[in-house]
Amino acid sequence: MSKAFTKESDDTDEDELQLPAIPSGGKNYITPQGYATLKAELLDLIDNERPKVVEVVHWAASNGDRSENGDYLYGKKRLREIDRRIRFLTKRMEIAEIADPAVHHGNEQVFFGATVTYADDAGVERTVRIIGIDEADSSKGEVSWISPIARTLLKARVGDELKLVMPDRVGNIEVLAVQYPAPVPG
Repeated sequence: MSKAFTKESDDTDEDELQLPAIPSGGKNYITPQGYATLKAELLDLIDNERPKVVEVVHWAASNGDRSENGDYLYGKKRLREIDRRIRFLTKRMEIAEIADPAVHHGNEQVFFGATVTYADDAGVERTVRIIGIDEADSSKGEVSWISPIARTLLKARVGDELKLVMPDRVGNIEVLAVQYPAPVPG
């Protein structure tokens, strides 16, 4: 099929559609570790993965007919994916605001980077760590600072009782503990 009849756009950032948008006027807060992870991924894509794929595409292109050359077609597609991810990471890093949670070590108020233990109406205790949207992993108990639970917890103190708005109801939670990582001596 001719490319003229297929819709393929390099301008659409699929990654941006998957992550929550940063609130307007907000900053892209991120921990130093999260920023280092994004930077490492970006450098790996630029220095390692992209050159390897370019080499495969170059080799495949030299084999002749490109229309039925799987290595060539897959390589070109993979290059578009890598370039899209590079653009995305570059944009996110440009607007990143690195916030070190260690500056709040010993504080009992919830700020960005806090690990918070809270109890719900039923007495069930949960612990979450409030970090940036580009680094949060819910399977590890990490939530982004723009999530409903984080927005409810931010600025609260140990012992505060808060109302958490959920899709089906409004529940009460109590902040039990707030922890920050210890500062790294430098």
